[in-house]
Amino acid sequence: MNLRLLLLRHGETDWNRAGRYQGCIDTPLSARGRAQAAAAAHALSRSSLGAVYASPLARARETAEAIARPHGLAVRTAEALNEICHGAWEGLTVEEVRARFPDLYRRWQETPEAVTMPDGESLAQVEERVRGELLRLRPLHAGETICLVSHDVPVRLLILGALGLPRERLWSVGLAATGLTEIEYDREWATLRRMNSVGHLGELTASFAHRAH
Repeated sequence: MNLRLLLLRHGETDWNRAGRYQGCIDTPLSARGRAQAAAAAHALSRSSLGAVYASPLARARETAEAIARPHGLAVRTAEALNEICHGAWEGLTVEEVRARFPDLYRRWQETPEAVTMPDGESLAQVEERVRGELLRLRPLHAGETICLVSHDVPVRLLILGALGLPRERLWSVGLAATGLTEIEYDREWATLRRMNSVGHLGELTASFAHRAH
């Protein structure tokens, strides 16, 4: 069941620039984010894609639609690919979260695997749904190349899974807007071919502020 997975984080939003937690709030791409999506689409235009999947949240779906368009594909959405739900943190800036939830924010920075935001999700819950979706897709697209557009935490967890690393290593992975990761799955083995490649972005490259998603 060989599968070549092209994995991207969505393009930038205004909330990303402001360091504001988005989680499951449905925010659209900014003008810069749309330009990043177009650059990613151009970079992947010569790839032979069997399918394009995305989180149904607008910022991921819009990015995926740009990538799918040159291939004549419709984007298939899956809620399992949504960003981690930050619960009570959503809509707040990093500074506001640090002020209102100082202990929890510190633990999120130091031991994210042990944190569940109020009314939100844990990393274990996100990992379960994202890896479940990957297991569902692999037999459906055996021998194909597919593109998956998701969010910061799900993409980090998929990369850690490919490397055989635990979710405790979440912050060991850095992701830019529309940074491109390529993973090849062969039976029970995964090979990371490239990670967070941003050569297609030129001056559009940007790291999101802090760890707000």
